[in-house]
Amino acid sequence: MTEAPLPTSASPIPAAPQKSAVSWAMDVLVWGGVIAVLLYSVNAVDLGNISRLFSGNDSMKMFVHDLLRPDFSDWRMFVAKMWETIQIALWGTFLAVLFGIPLGLAAARNMAPQWVVTPVRWIMNLLRSVPDLVIGLLFVTAVGLGPLAGVLAITLNTAGVLAKLFSEAVESIDKGPVEGVRATGASKLHEIVWGVIPQVAPLWTSFALYRFESNSRSATVLGLIGAGGIGQVLFDSMNAFNFKAVSAIVIIVVIAVTLIDTLSQIMRKRLL
Repeated sequence: MTEAPLPTSASPIPAAPQKSAVSWAMDVLVWGGVIAVLLYSVNAVDLGNISRLFSGNDSMKMFVHDLLRPDFSDWRMFVAKMWETIQIALWGTFLAVLFGIPLGLAAARNMAPQWVVTPVRWIMNLLRSVPDLVIGLLFVTAVGLGPLAGVLAITLNTAGVLAKLFSEAVESIDKGPVEGVRATGASKLHEIVWGVIPQVAPLWTSFALYRFESNSRSATVLGLIGAGGIGQVLFDSMNAFNFKAVSAIVIIVVIAVTLIDTLSQIMRKRLL
């Protein structure tokens, strides 16, 4: 009978990794700089007067008193305007996806040459850097008050964001399927359709759903400048000091956004 092999001695436990003095110095420099900027900015952002938030302000007391007593007498109109806001966000996100897909592919370094990638990334940066309120004001001037201005504002701003996310997803794909499609003699379009899109489609869908959630809130704010939706009603109620109606509107917005978030999570779980 063959003897059982003797157990080998346990390998020594490796020592814990240690940072070098240069790494420690860089950490101290970076985080120390952040703390220094925060301390330096205390006066700039007027944090020293935060106690006024809790002082005996009659206006604040009236505001809180009315907020705790929402008035739902016009709930049908509030719900209709909230539905309009959701439609603005839905159409803005849908159009942004249509623009974001070609921009994302053109901005991916593994899909397009550098002379295409660079200007496309400049366009993406421009679309993302301009606040949607500013874009909304431009479209309100161009097409007038109403939901169309909100749709166009969300489309441009979201297209820049989605194009960046889409391009990063494309740059992280596995090259194997693309090379397999290329080996069959397929064209560049076939490489994208059969080698790239199947890999990034779940991520792209997740990004689009997340932006739809964000745009549902952004569309509410765009209503403050006359771009349609419940934001205009909210702004009018605030100007009229009708805080009970403001409270009802806020509750409806919170319920709608919560339902959208829940639906998006369910859809993402089925896709990823």
